[in-house]
Amino acid sequence: MTVWNPDLIRQYGGPGARYTSYPAATRFHEEVSLGDVQRSVAAGNRAHRNLSLYCHIPFCASVCYYCACNRVITANRDRALPYIAHLKTEIRQKAALVDRQRPVVQMHWGGGTPTFLSDAQITELVYELARYFHLLEDDRGDYAIEIDPRTVDRARLGLLRGLGFNRLSLGVQDLDPRVQQAVNRVQPVAMIRQVFEDARAFDFHSINADLIYGLPWQSETSLAHSLEQLIALRPERISLYNYAHLPARFKIQRQIPERTLPSPEEKLAMLVRAGGMLQQAGYELIGMDHFALPDDDLARARREGTLHRNFQGYTLHGDADLIGFGVSAISDLHDLYAQAPKRIEDWQDSVAKGDWPLERGYLLNRDDRLRRWVIIGFLCQLRLDLAEFRQVWGVDFVDYFNDVLPQLATFEKQGLITMQDSALVITDAGRLVARALVMPFDNHQDPSTGERFSRII
Repeated sequence: MTVWNPDLIRQYGGPGARYTSYPAATRFHEEVSLGDVQRSVAAGNRAHRNLSLYCHIPFCASVCYYCACNRVITANRDRALPYIAHLKTEIRQKAALVDRQRPVVQMHWGGGTPTFLSDAQITELVYELARYFHLLEDDRGDYAIEIDPRTVDRARLGLLRGLGFNRLSLGVQDLDPRVQQAVNRVQPVAMIRQVFEDARAFDFHSINADLIYGLPWQSETSLAHSLEQLIALRPERISLYNYAHLPARFKIQRQIPERTLPSPEEKLAMLVRAGGMLQQAGYELIGMDHFALPDDDLARARREGTLHRNFQGYTLHGDADLIGFGVSAISDLHDLYAQAPKRIEDWQDSVAKGDWPLERGYLLNRDDRLRRWVIIGFLCQLRLDLAEFRQVWGVDFVDYFNDVLPQLATFEKQGLITMQDSALVITDAGRLVARALVMPFDNHQDPSTGERFSRII
């Protein structure tokens, strides 16, 4: 079990990239072209790589004061109508470039609040995707949707399951009424419990619950009580995120008085206690802020060495090309990242022109691909086989990363990494700060962008 060492967190818990991509999205630029996108899609067709689809639904009926997402706040459901029309057009346009035989092994709908949409609109979009892409019909795919518990009932969950979604992600955040009121997200424990019961009845493969620590009026004791209630519901996965209070950057966070926020030491105590509670309850630390029960697919993948990361976080399908739909959505096309415009108006204009919506991105060179292999592999497998590195990339690890060796030696002295059978291995102690341990391999670090990243832990 990982030891939740406060001193280690203090030393290595500063800001750092989440490595859902390498380089991080802060390195994307506007020099990527539609020709680059077309070439990367064609290469994926030739390799017949699997597909992962992401749909961004930006609408929310009400605002959560902690939120830093790209979203549109409106109670008017008709606001979604033109967006859906453009989304359907984008689906058709992108599908025209993609080999129809490539299977969609993963799909994720995020936002915003995907369940802001009506039953008819959700059904319409699923059918549109199925019309142009090879969705699996035997329930083998990982098809997930983020839900706001306030927007679903038993019938709606039944509809989602019938449409092929087999994984749910719930925004729980906190179960303390005072905290919920302070962040404008009131959803009683009974409501959360009912969602779990209904989802279990429809045999969803797994349920993920998001929690946030560092919210107004939270304390070590109150978070522990929320966690006790959540653990009793036995979600297969639990994500424990750190709240970053950046009111200068995200105006809605100005609704949270700073005097109501826990101190840094209280936040640290909250994290240490929560991490220990989760592990004592049988959850395994997958990495960063993700925990899973031992029989969950993510936990098995970590043990079997098949875990990956992409823009949806930890995944079983890192070998798939990711195609994003909607405003600000990012596509990951093996050697290319391509992000759509962040303003809805710009995204809609691009779709209307018949283009692949593209505002910025990044085309990886060989060094980028090599370092991504090291960083993502080390984070997910917690080991780096030096012989395999030479076999895959045709160079010696020590020669290529000679400048990194002093930092690795420091980590080894601290007991954070060790050498086992010609492989670098992250120890149980090191897993707590794994993001810090891979940062020396990052050739795109820029101290001036540090504040743009979340804390490592």
